[in-house]
Amino acid sequence: MAVNLSLYLVTDSTPAILKGRDLCNVVEESLKGGVTVVQYREKHSDTGVMIENAKKLHEITKAYSVPLIINDRVDVAVAVGAEGVHLGQDDMNVDDAKNLLPENAIIGVTVASVEEAKRAVEQGADYLGIGTMFATPTKKDTKSIIGTAGTKEILNALADLDRPVGTVSIGGINQSNVQRVIYQSQGTKKGLDGVAVVSAIIAAEDPKAAASELSKRISTLPPFASIPPTPRENEAALLLNDVPSLVTKVAKDRPLVHSMINFVVANFAANVALSIGASPIMSPYGEEANDLSTFGGALLINMGTLNSESVSNYLKAILAYNEAGNPVIYDPVGAGATKIRKSAVKQLMSGGYFDLIKGNEGEIREVFGNSAGRQRGVDSGPSTLNNREKATLARDLARRERNCVLLTGDVDYLSDGNRVFAVGNGHEFLGQITGTGCSLGTVAGAFLTVHRTDKLHAVLAGLLMFEIAAENAAAKEYVRGPGSFTPAFLDELYAIRQAASRGDNSWFAGRAKVQEIHL
Repeated sequence: MAVNLSLYLVTDSTPAILKGRDLCNVVEESLKGGVTVVQYREKHSDTGVMIENAKKLHEITKAYSVPLIINDRVDVAVAVGAEGVHLGQDDMNVDDAKNLLPENAIIGVTVASVEEAKRAVEQGADYLGIGTMFATPTKKDTKSIIGTAGTKEILNALADLDRPVGTVSIGGINQSNVQRVIYQSQGTKKGLDGVAVVSAIIAAEDPKAAASELSKRISTLPPFASIPPTPRENEAALLLNDVPSLVTKVAKDRPLVHSMINFVVANFAANVALSIGASPIMSPYGEEANDLSTFGGALLINMGTLNSESVSNYLKAILAYNEAGNPVIYDPVGAGATKIRKSAVKQLMSGGYFDLIKGNEGEIREVFGNSAGRQRGVDSGPSTLNNREKATLARDLARRERNCVLLTGDVDYLSDGNRVFAVGNGHEFLGQITGTGCSLGTVAGAFLTVHRTDKLHAVLAGLLMFEIAAENAAAKEYVRGPGSFTPAFLDELYAIRQAASRGDNSWFAGRAKVQEIHL
């Protein structure tokens, strides 16, 4: 039986979720709003009560031509003639369920790993509930939170199997993240067919309106979506041709960059923004983001100086900028240094979409989930990857998150999941003063704001302006070290901005050390 899995409702009768309302009424309202599958889940009622409730629900779902799936209980599904069952890893196996159910019954299975997914498909499951995507209060016995990374690993494995199978993501999915879940899954060979929700509909004051909004969001791209261009022959040369014009556009448009930033370097980062022609605002207060996001600028999250309120404020701001479709840059400073920072990375990666993730090797490895060990402070520590491995890491993380990744170092690696570039510009003084990494995030935000059709191109242009300015500053005869380099660097950023505005591109001609990497 072909099943539309796009908006899969899982019921919950607990008082905190249902709020004293009649479950059948809530389900019917959700069907009016666009729910395409209903799963009746009841963990604590007697069999007789479950059968009675399931019969009532089935009458409603049949009226809307929507299948009713019974969670766990094959006997209840048979008793009421439901269209199918959903089985957990600790429930009856698929083979036994098939022997008890009608031939055309739908069988779904919850999976949290590639191994579980392959086994379920081999046994004949019709669809898989993949999760848990995010932490959720409605399911206390969650074994693991697999997030977008685990979900995409499973989807990639399913794409290579001979038999097609439907997929829904489950766990903590709501109106604020449903578009991101669908969008990021579609960056794989096989995307999700839908999402399963519980409290986002069952606990809603207006289940019909909640279901309708979810259905609308599922079928439309999120505001921040962009499709990377197909790589062309001589891609690097073609992108470099337009770098000076993007520098000019930043100076002309004066984009706002809202920085929730390491307070140690806030002043320097603001000066960098002003030097390139951007308009900086430093505000760590998440509530302000709702207003600031309306100005169309970018948000930079830099977790260099965490406190007990930082992550909460970051999440509020990310949500506001994601909803507005404005660029968000994440700089996971010291990501692997402490348990608190490791936890913050997981929360932030689950809490919103980042157009760009930039960091050193250790930080990017931590975000990817392939940490080489504990970081010391904000430094990357000794590199354990060769150049090709660094390029692959940047590409794989960008492909997984469906965004851009910039892995910084002596050579920088930039990727949007399709294209990968190595950038050899810059100067060692950049690594010997505080704030250059944070400031690069500010610059990237400005360029992403004025050039949204190709995020990689935007970041590449900002990176080259930044690093060529550093080379120019270090070459001044009066620059003797990091102390004298800092003001010279600001001057050179400003000089490039002024030259580009005059149509003078001599600062750039022949200077870019950019190589396209084919992996």
